[in-house]
Amino acid sequence: MIRALLAVLLAALAVPAWAETVYLLKPAQVFDGIDRQPHQGWAVLVRGDKIEAAGPNLSGPAGATVVDLPGMTLMPGMIEGHSHLFLHPYNETPWDDQVLHEPLALRTARATVAARNTLMAGFTTVRDLGTEGAGYADVGLKQAIEQGIVPGPRMLVATRALVATGAYGPKGFEPGVAVPQGAEEADGPELVQAVRRQIGGGADVVKFYADYRWRPGEPSRPTFSLDELKAGVEAAHSAGRITAAHASTAEGMRRAVLAGIDTIEHGDQGTPEVFKLMKEHGVAYCPTLAARDAISRYRGWNGEEPAPAGVIESRAAFRMARAAGVTMCMGGDVGVFAHGENAREMVLMAEAGMPAADVLVAATSGNAHIFRIDDRVGAVKPGLLADLVAVEGDPTRDTGAVKRVRMVMKGGVVVRAP
Repeated sequence: MIRALLAVLLAALAVPAWAETVYLLKPAQVFDGIDRQPHQGWAVLVRGDKIEAAGPNLSGPAGATVVDLPGMTLMPGMIEGHSHLFLHPYNETPWDDQVLHEPLALRTARATVAARNTLMAGFTTVRDLGTEGAGYADVGLKQAIEQGIVPGPRMLVATRALVATGAYGPKGFEPGVAVPQGAEEADGPELVQAVRRQIGGGADVVKFYADYRWRPGEPSRPTFSLDELKAGVEAAHSAGRITAAHASTAEGMRRAVLAGIDTIEHGDQGTPEVFKLMKEHGVAYCPTLAARDAISRYRGWNGEEPAPAGVIESRAAFRMARAAGVTMCMGGDVGVFAHGENAREMVLMAEAGMPAADVLVAATSGNAHIFRIDDRVGAVKPGLLADLVAVEGDPTRDTGAVKRVRMVMKGGVVVRAP
């Protein structure tokens, strides 16, 4: 009996308790997220949740699952830089009604579908910049994805976001009546407390609204003072969190940059001087061209030229930023338009003059570097997580190819089969 038990024990020690899945992916070419030229004839070996090897003449070990991807480009999972998973298109339900009238349970249920659609579209990571009135529900959604309860991308969450008192919305109610807001109001020393409270609640990113419309119909104006922003950004950075600023005006952008912000969102009224300042301070720019495009279409624009004034303004800011050499973040403010259509921003960036390969870099290793996650994702590189996407065609020449997703792998698991 003792000899039999020893034999069973030795057999158990000889065989691992779990066997890692090994894939050999063989596309027509590999875009590695860094080199703007795709690598013809490369293959990628995935073991468990990591990329083990990538290169030409690669073979897998015995028992590896070989996945042929003819005519396809294998690339890193794309990274959405500006998402709101708890919003859905404004032509379905206006923003005010989503914030005020949709129950939290309904918004959360819809967000799980938005997360799945995002993943299936090849976006394996998102920076979600605020729940817009849904509190800390993004933290719970992130946990549900991590625990495998629902499918979705890796999430960097901003929870409630921060606004100056009286500057955000919804508006239009009797003064003095407490109305639920789409973000957390805080000013002065309380802003630092709110930053810490949101980080304590699970925020990976701290988002500030550096400007906004004080009343409906008014143009955007700066909200937080430079000193307020400096204190808030310092508190976030001290806690190891990255920061983002909604800033449409030149002055709001200037204050955010001088405060040490990491990214500027929108920047529609940016000037050459402000973009030069961003370049000097190493601040990245997330232009969100798709949001303005979508809203203009909701208002009746059919996409033909001449475009509405808002679209023209966004395009001009984008070109100024590129001329100044500002680092580009790829993020479309998705939620304003449908989740799963994230590639819309990439196509618009290319149409506005950015080379297709540069757009791809921005959506992969570029965003990974900006968000400080390039030690985990963003490139086809041994040791990184096996977040990989196969698209039909060559996206380094035709950005629209990123809409033709044929396979999605997240952490070594095929979530969309070719």
